[in-house]
Amino acid sequence: MTVAVVHLGAGNTASVQFALERLGADVVVTADAAVIAEAERVVLPGVGAAGYAMESMKALGLVEIIKTFERPLIGLCLGQQLLFAESEENGGAEMLGFIPGRVARIPVREDLPVPHMGWSQLRGLKDDPLLEGVREGDYAYFVHSYACPESAATIAEAEYGARVPAMVRTGNRWGCQFHPERSAKAGARILRNFLELAA
Repeated sequence: MTVAVVHLGAGNTASVQFALERLGADVVVTADAAVIAEAERVVLPGVGAAGYAMESMKALGLVEIIKTFERPLIGLCLGQQLLFAESEENGGAEMLGFIPGRVARIPVREDLPVPHMGWSQLRGLKDDPLLEGVREGDYAYFVHSYACPESAATIAEAEYGARVPAMVRTGNRWGCQFHPERSAKAGARILRNFLELAA
């Protein structure tokens, strides 16, 4: 199967590629709109600011390609946030708009540093093919300063001073706020489940 990992200069692109290849996927890291449009499935990774990522996608002619992609797509870390309508980061950014709502900075508590960095448990797991074999309380590795709003799209949560949507889904599009490529057994299972979805 061909998996297109969208290349926007994100720091985790190579680790995502290697994690998918370990699971037997044929991976191409690309910013070529035609290649992405023809892929069996797409991974939208991201580390950094939402506005920069959206501007990069616009400059590369990828926004409409991603918006109209009908086969399985998953956004990782910032990639999950990009699935929402807007972000307050750096004064505000319009995003892909698959899911209503505004991404906001994690509520700050004096005893909890931001970014949320490290291992947190996955809770409130919904019945979803991407969560097949993942257990309540499994750990995933997070690095983020902004969090998605709670919505009907949430299929898993984490706790960091407040409940944070850890995974979302709308139609054929999924998101992981954490880094599955760094999340040991649970992360590998989620990626394998993504590769096994009907394209």
